Amino acid sequence: MASTGAKQAPKIVSKTSAGGTGAAGASGGPPIMPLASPLMGKKKKPFLGMPAPLGYVPGLGRGATGFTTRSDIGPARDANDPVDDRHAPPGKRTVGDQMKKNQDDDDEDLNDTNYDEFNGYAGSLFSSGPYEKDDEEADAIYAALDKRMDERRKERRELREKEEIEKYRMERPKIQQQFSDLKRKLAEVSEEEWLSIPEVGDARNKRQRNPRYEKLTPVPDSFFSKHLQSGENHTSVDPLQGLGGLNTPYPGSMTPGLMTPGTGELDMRKIGQARNTLMDMRLSQVSDSVSGQTVVDPKGYLTDLNSMIPTYGGDISDIKKARLLLKSVRETNPHHPPAWIASARLEEVTGKLQVARNLIMKGTEMCPKSEDVWLEAARLQPGDTAKAVVAQAVRHLPQSVRIYIRAAELETDVRAKKRVLRKALENVSKSVRLWKTAVELEEPEDARIMLSRAVECCPTSVELWLALARLETYENARRVLNKARENIPTDRHIWITAAKLEEANGNTQMVEKIIDRAITSLRANGVEINREQWIQDAEECDKASSVATCQAVIRAVIGIGIEEEDRKHTWMEDAESCVAHGALECARAIYAHALQVFPSKKSVWLRAAYFEKNHGTRESLEALLQRAVAHCPKAEVLWLMGAKSKWLAEDVPAARSILALAFQANPNSEEIWLAAVKLESENNEYERARRLLAKARSSAPTARVFMKSVKLEWVLGNIEAAQELCTEALKHYEDFPKLWMMRGQIEEQCENMDKAREAYNQGLKKCPHSVPLWLLLSHLEERVGQLTRARAILEKARLKNPQTAELWLESVRLEYRAGLKNIANTLMAKALQECPNSGILWAEAVFLEARPQRKTKSVDALKKCEHDPHVLLAVAKLFWSERKITKSREWFLRTVKIEPDLGDAWAFFYKFELQHGTEVRIWCLDLCYFVHALIS
Repeated sequence: MASTGAKQAPKIVSKTSAGGTGAAGASGGPPIMPLASPLMGKKKKPFLGMPAPLGYVPGLGRGATGFTTRSDIGPARDANDPVDDRHAPPGKRTVGDQMKKNQDDDDEDLNDTNYDEFNGYAGSLFSSGPYEKDDEEADAIYAALDKRMDERRKERRELREKEEIEKYRMERPKIQQQFSDLKRKLAEVSEEEWLSIPEVGDARNKRQRNPRYEKLTPVPDSFFSKHLQSGENHTSVDPLQGLGGLNTPYPGSMTPGLMTPGTGELDMRKIGQARNTLMDMRLSQVSDSVSGQTVVDPKGYLTDLNSMIPTYGGDISDIKKARLLLKSVRETNPHHPPAWIASARLEEVTGKLQVARNLIMKGTEMCPKSEDVWLEAARLQPGDTAKAVVAQAVRHLPQSVRIYIRAAELETDVRAKKRVLRKALENVSKSVRLWKTAVELEEPEDARIMLSRAVECCPTSVELWLALARLETYENARRVLNKARENIPTDRHIWITAAKLEEANGNTQMVEKIIDRAITSLRANGVEINREQWIQDAEECDKASSVATCQAVIRAVIGIGIEEEDRKHTWMEDAESCVAHGALECARAIYAHALQVFPSKKSVWLRAAYFEKNHGTRESLEALLQRAVAHCPKAEVLWLMGAKSKWLAEDVPAARSILALAFQANPNSEEIWLAAVKLESENNEYERARRLLAKARSSAPTARVFMKSVKLEWVLGNIEAAQELCTEALKHYEDFPKLWMMRGQIEEQCENMDKAREAYNQGLKKCPHSVPLWLLLSHLEERVGQLTRARAILEKARLKNPQTAELWLESVRLEYRAGLKNIANTLMAKALQECPNSGILWAEAVFLEARPQRKTKSVDALKKCEHDPHVLLAVAKLFWSERKITKSREWFLRTVKIEPDLGDAWAFFYKFELQHGTEVRIWCLDLCYFVHALIS
């Protein structure tokens, strides 16, 4: 019962061990509340009914000892008991969870995410340990060190902070600093003026202070119908509008006009017609009744509209702030030219051109020695006024080149320009810019005379010397360049120009000497020879058709600054760079120099040969190849290139002689034997080809030689000889798949299907990874009607050669040819899973889809194989099928550009042009294909 009493009135019932009020509360029954009664006095005690103060224990003053019950600390609870809060979040719903949370809060967070490289963990690692005396001493020592280090840098830090604050205040002054000049003027205000300032108040009237927005409500149609039926009269709109019901006042009961006949309701269609009629009348008011053209000038009207639109699209408040700041700058420092220029341009941008002109003219008064202010004033003023401004500027700044140039630009007459520039040259005779501008306006003879004077006034200007040399005769130009070298001994352009001059006049033997002398002279004068700059100069000489100068420069500087082991690599890169820049003679000179240094390097000869093949003539290529085979007789490709060049020129005897020389240098070379066979077979000399192949089989018995022998007999129709050669070849080279293919195809041609199947099977045992063999065997089974066996062969081939797109493609096509489109689609899905980046599979998948889904499939194919020629060809065919001719042609061109060796692309493109192209296009396509065939 004691606990019950405590629960009901814990702050009033006394908890004592004996007697008093606490005993009475613990004896059962309701707690006894002290009540005011007449016996206790008429006045109520102030503390009655109030809560006890914090820490108050009843009876403590009388020596009573308090006790604690379970009601004070709560009942004993298990860790799995739920908490009182029914809406507690997960992790806090049991007593054990909350106890664990409190313990975790006491622990430190030593997670890696709480670690900082400089400060360590967010808290101290040893905060849970005791703080002892040695810790206190250590902290005192660290504090003393920090204080000492702070004192050492204190003056410097305070000075830096002060400078930063001053700089910040200069860039962003306080409001009180901005109005400091106005505050100073307040000292001049008298007491009477101060008292006459009115009090701040709102001078607006009540309607302005409390605006009420006008509400507009659309009138319903019932309002019109009600007034129409009430019989009220309405005025007409216009007697010319042509609507019968609106031409006279009418009562509401009449049916014509806007009323639907017989119903008395509004006809909304006629209301729309009336609105259109009113619009037509208003438009006709601005039209000419005679010609029907508009009286308003459209161009002038648009010009007026543009003049009404402000050119500045920013905020008005920003303009006001900028204007105020610039005004403050002008008043603070009126002799600061950028302030006046910025103020004028601000007004110009905002459309106040006259204000800008006034400001900049005031700026010229305040800053008469500023060249920029005068030029800005001349720019803002109109024509004649600008001339007057420039004239005034010349009086203040007689040595300003820019002002003289501006004055010449303002003149429209050439004579006036010349007069201004000559006056300028009288005052500023050392200005190269003025001389160049003046010379450009003169005729050649006058320009030569003027340049003669110019080089006297500006002897260090290379441009003036070179311009004078170009206008002089050969002898005078040599004298001019010699004087230029004396005055400017450190410039390379003078030497290069002298070399070009000698070349242009046929004195090519002097070019090499001049360039060598230039290198020596420049080094003697302390000039560093920059190899890249000289090569650029050589390229410019090449573009100017100065071939000898270009080659001389290349020979002189090509080896400067390059390590010996890096010469070949660097020179090849230089040659490719020159070719990319269109400087072919520079590249030819680099290759020639490299061949002199590396005469036995096959790679250098090959690069030079390919360069001549692509950019030179047939004669230059053959001459180079003759030199190449003389230095590298074991390089088969050089012999073959020479023979092919002669063969393309239809000089077959010369090609035979080259190959004969190649046989002497390389007696057992397979490539040379086969090239000789090809030369004879292409020229229908089959007996010669047979004899060559027989010799080749005896001296160089390779698989390719046997294959060519079989192929020659097969093409000529000697089947038995071909079979014998094939059998002999397979004895030596049974792992060469092409021999098995040819044997099987020969048997197929002879209708010996069993022998063909046996040949293919034997070949697959020896060459299980040859995809063409698997495909030939599958075709054979399909041809004889064994579809099941063909499927089994392809499936076995896919197991032997996984992720092979050609085998999957053949499987799909096999099912499609058999009419099983569903199985074909299933196989295609599996194929794309195994080979997701195969272009031939995606191209086939596009046309396996129904016509509406082909475009979506083509988009997916382009995402997977963006630059695959088969996919591009499929897209071109798709556009062709949709009759989109232009797009189809573009995709065909992209296909043959990306892969010129794809025959299907050329074939489809040719067929496309035959159907939709012109004769010129067909001829160009034939030419492109023929040129590509020759190059390849």
